[in-house]
Amino acid sequence: MTLPFSIEEFKARMSMVKNRMDERAVDVLMVSDPGNIYWLTGIENWTFYVPQFVLVTMDRDEPVWIGREIDTSGAKRSGWFNDNNVYSYPENLIQKDGVHPSTAIGSLMKELGYGLARIGYESDSYYFSVMSFDFLKKELSEATFIDCNLLVNWARTVKSEAEFTYLRQASRIVEKAMTVAYEMIRPGVRQCDVVAEIYKTQIAPGPDYGGDLTAVCPLILAGENTSTAHPIWNDQPFEDNQTIAIELGGARRRYTSALARTMHLGKKPPEKLIDTSKAVEEGLEAILAFLKAGVTGDEVHEIWNTILARYNLTKNSRIGYAQGIGFPPDWGEHTISLRKGEDRPIDADSCIHIMIGMWMDGWGMEMSETVRVCVTNTECLTNFPREIKVI
Repeated sequence: MTLPFSIEEFKARMSMVKNRMDERAVDVLMVSDPGNIYWLTGIENWTFYVPQFVLVTMDRDEPVWIGREIDTSGAKRSGWFNDNNVYSYPENLIQKDGVHPSTAIGSLMKELGYGLARIGYESDSYYFSVMSFDFLKKELSEATFIDCNLLVNWARTVKSEAEFTYLRQASRIVEKAMTVAYEMIRPGVRQCDVVAEIYKTQIAPGPDYGGDLTAVCPLILAGENTSTAHPIWNDQPFEDNQTIAIELGGARRRYTSALARTMHLGKKPPEKLIDTSKAVEEGLEAILAFLKAGVTGDEVHEIWNTILARYNLTKNSRIGYAQGIGFPPDWGEHTISLRKGEDRPIDADSCIHIMIGMWMDGWGMEMSETVRVCVTNTECLTNFPREIKVI
């Protein structure tokens, strides 16, 4: 299989993570987040629904993969490291009462010499369960466990040119997907039929390269559902005089670019929709003009709130977050947020999804862009008309 990055880039990532581990006196880091595993190893197989870990250790140059027995060949084929660093646990430990793969994983770690180690773990990873941790601690009773949540996530924040190449390709994919949505959404057309064509475009956008399954499904907010942020599509037809907000992703080698837009079926959109869209677009432009390396999420949010106040509007939720690699159920990196109280300076070469969702009482709208934070400005990776599309 073709690696998404050079071995040199993977090794540089290992060094970066080890430096962060050294700051916390961690001997072994157990990585369970599939996005972090992919970033460190190149492994993107659908193997994260059962216990799977990558170990980054201070005494080894390469990572160690531990997973289900039937998935070892996939790890060997897709990872950049030596096959000797691939280990497995028996199949009879999968989803069986009274036993757990983490017992075998802990036993293996003792065999590798880490029974007395200071072991870091990702406490808020979707795929590291309480039961898994309980069995692990029981088997590694003499080890010291250290919460290293988001250690790798923060290392991922600053991206390379190779990563931005994928993000630009992902942006072209999501633009094509949004074009399909605009072309298909009409009164009488079912939501599910539109989503089917969106999926087709996301996966097969054109002859130059293919797309991936996005971590978040296409979100179609129609009618009163525009008042909520994350509804799933259904088989109901779109209606005349209906407002529809659409949030889509495009993914290339797991790197995701997101885009949200709003359209209205009917000759005359409601005045409140037009007025709110003006405020949102003005606020988005102000954010894009202000955002650069060194500013904080709190400062960006204050710029947005200043614009919003002039229109007598309020929004309590955040207006953006770090984005990059996406595995279900989320394409956010869980690090940077554009909201009040975020006082950490934003680094150059971060990627942020500026997501302006105005979910009101019985109605709403959305507008978003995926951007690259630069030293003196911001580069908008997505390029799609922002005005309300009226049909």
